[in-house]
Amino acid sequence: MLVWVTSICIDKLLPMNRPTAPAVPDALALTEALQRSAPLADLRRRMTQSAACLAAVRTCLPAGLLPHVQGGPIDAEGWTLLAANAAVAAKLKQLRPRLEAALDQQACGTRTVRIKVLHR
Repeated sequence: MLVWVTSICIDKLLPMNRPTAPAVPDALALTEALQRSAPLADLRRRMTQSAACLAAVRTCLPAGLLPHVQGGPIDAEGWTLLAANAAVAAKLKQLRPRLEAALDQQACGTRTVRIKVLHR
């Protein structure tokens, strides 16, 4: 009986110099990304200002109106209050002098309130 034995090179079956997968950096946390990027840091500052303005005028709003009002963008010209519908916007326009006085009292950095209807 004749048996043939073949030698197999293990190096050819399992290459030693396999390319490694590129290392993927860990994702940044949102707060860290906001701190590292100047435009995002400015956005965060404006969002914080808008939230402060909404807190300042919250006491001037009737309780039934609160769920239908959101703080909107703030810029050099003023602050925008977003109303859920036209009826809420009409009431906010009636309350605008009181809202602007509350912002002035709290020194929120803006005196002009714009009112816009939020389209969904």
